[in-house]
Order: sequence, then structure tokens, then C-alpha cells
Amino acid sequence: MNQPHTDKRRRICLLGSTGSIGTQTLDVIEHNPTLFEAHTLTAGSNDLLLIEQARHFMPDTVVIADESKLQHVREALSDLPIKVYGGEQALCEVVESDAVDMVIGAMVGFAGLRPAVNALRAGKPLALANKETLVVAGSIITALAAERRCSLLPIDSEHSAILQCLCGAADNRIEKILLTASGGPFRTMDDEALKRVTPEQALRHPNWSMGAKITIDSATMMNKGFEMIEARWLFGTMPRDIEVVVHPESIIHSAVQFEDGAVIAQLGLPDMRLPIQYALSFPHRLPMPGKRLDLFQLGTLHFELPDMKKFPCLALAYEAAERGGNVPCAMNAANEVANLAFRQGNCGFTQIPDAISQAMRNVSFVERPTLDDLFATDAEVRAYTQELLNL
Repeated sequence: MNQPHTDKRRRICLLGSTGSIGTQTLDVIEHNPTLFEAHTLTAGSNDLLLIEQARHFMPDTVVIADESKLQHVREALSDLPIKVYGGEQALCEVVESDAVDMVIGAMVGFAGLRPAVNALRAGKPLALANKETLVVAGSIITALAAERRCSLLPIDSEHSAILQCLCGAADNRIEKILLTASGGPFRTMDDEALKRVTPEQALRHPNWSMGAKITIDSATMMNKGFEMIEARWLFGTMPRDIEVVVHPESIIHSAVQFEDGAVIAQLGLPDMRLPIQYALSFPHRLPMPGKRLDLFQLGTLHFELPDMKKFPCLALAYEAAERGGNVPCAMNAANEVANLAFRQGNCGFTQIPDAISQAMRNVSFVERPTLDDLFATDAEVRAYTQELLNL
């Protein structure tokens, strides 16, 4: 990876390099060394993996958000010409560097919002895997991207699929987005059994290998609710025109229905490297090694309606999207608290939607929130939900 920089190589600032999306993004970069360069790598608290990545990819800059780990990272990389910074403010500053050509938002949770805003303000193309940024501040983010004329590209497999379906569609009107969902590990489980679900069970997703937080969100179907809100902002559709389709095989990654009734879908094996690479190279496609989809071996595909009574988080997401304002922000904050509490054994699986519902109903409503309003809402709802769950 110690290659001289050429104008052809796109210099990438990767926010969240040690997570699932981050490590797969680095895999894509490594397989395309003449096209992409890992210029900046950032991590939350995983200093050991960040150090390993830095020694392998030789970035210009690394950032560890957890400042208690900063000295260790600095010492471990002291023999290399790598700039090392720490703290959340550093995350917001590195995205603004003139040397960065593109920012990949792969951080988890609300923490990814401020760096995303700074990247767009600096005029950087932004590829988002961080769902919460658009869920919480979709109107602000999309307006900022339009104002700065920045590309805003999706990395989620579903939104990448929708983007691919729309390529060549010109100005033809979308009638409906068909947003596919695996249904998670508890699709066929009865209500009583759901009350006894353990974190270990919920962390075993049937099709995808993801980080812990998003895996739990997939199990509750809150993840699909987030993706519905993301799609609403990315593609300019109303929530009522986005239909969630449970598709257990995860082969059709999403589809678009046009006003003449034609449905165009994108198919592929569950492999996040494809949407990551497509975002990096958009609108071009690059060769990718790996297994190919075999329709004869697959045989059949299945589709079901989502059960919103069994998985009320999805219904709550539609409610939050329709109410608008700072309600999606409140929903996200309560979910982050309850999700972590469940993973730590401090609340039950079915308590997660209950906590989110109460938080959404008790938040101080702001119809047209500013960024400051959203940060205030986030703090208010986190405190409320922690008290609600006796944390």
C-alpha cells in the first residue's frame, strides 16, 4: 500500500474504519489500489485494530475518538509518518481537509451526524452507511448537499439497490419503492417467545454479518424503519410510498415500481462489498472477485408482509416519519439507549419498542428543528429513556 499518490487515486476519509462497514471498505480499497487511497482512518475506541490498519494501509492521518486511547495510538505509530489525533472534534476537522476527495460515513449512531455535516459544508462527496444521520436530520443533510452541490451516495445495500434501479430512469416518476427486509432471526417466533429472547440469540442474523448495534436493530426491525426514513430523504418519496417487503433470502436488495407498473429490482448475494464499491466508483462499476448469484441453485424466492404488531418498531418509524420535526431524532435516541441496554442485559427485547414509543410521545416537539434543536432533543430523550429503564 506504500504507493505514491497520483491524481487518479481518490483519497478517502473513512469514518469508522474498525467497524463492519469500515473493514469491508478497506478490503475494497485494497483490491483497487490504483483507484483509491485510505487517506484518513478514524475509530471510536478500538485502538488495537486502528493501529493494525494504520500500519498496513499507511494513511496520512488517523483519529481515535476515545481520547483515553490517544497516547497508546501515538506511541504505537511513532515510527511512522502518520498524523495522530484524538477526540470527537478531530473527527469533524479531518473531513474538511483539502487532501480528502471523499468521505465515507461508517460510524455507528448519532455520533456520525456532526462529522457528516462538516464534510458536506466543506464540499466533500459523502457516502453514507450511517443510517442515523438521515433519520435524525434528513431535511438538513439533503438541503446542505444540494446547497454545496455534493454527491450524497448510499452504502446500505437496499438504498444502493434503489439507486442502481433508478440509473437510466431519467425523470420517470417513482410510484412506489419496494424496500426488502430479511425479517431478522425472529420472523417466525411467537409473541411469548419474543419476550424471552436473549442478546446472544438476537446477535445471530441469518444472512448478514454486521456490527452488534445494527444486528439488534435488524432483529427488532427498527433497522428497516430507519431505512424507510433514509429512502424518503435520499429519493424524495413520501413514507406512504415506501413499502417494506419481507424477503428471507436477501437476494433482491430492493426494487422500484414506476407509474406504468414496471418493477425494476437489483439482485445479488448478500455481500456489502458490492454497495460499498459502487458508492466509491459511482456511476461506474468495477470488477469484483467472489461468488456469483446462481438462480438455478437458488430455485425460489419468498415474500411476506411485515408483521408490525409483532415488530412495532417498524410501525413507530412510519409514525415518526409522518409526524416529522424532531420526532425521528427522539425515536433514534431512545432506540440507541434501549438497544444498548438490551445488549448489556438491562432490558428485555420487547421493552425496546415500549421505551421508544413512550419517548416519542413525551418529547418536546419542534416542527422545524435546527441542528442545535436536534442535539438538545437527543440529550433530552437519552436522559428520559435511561430513567424510564432504570439505568
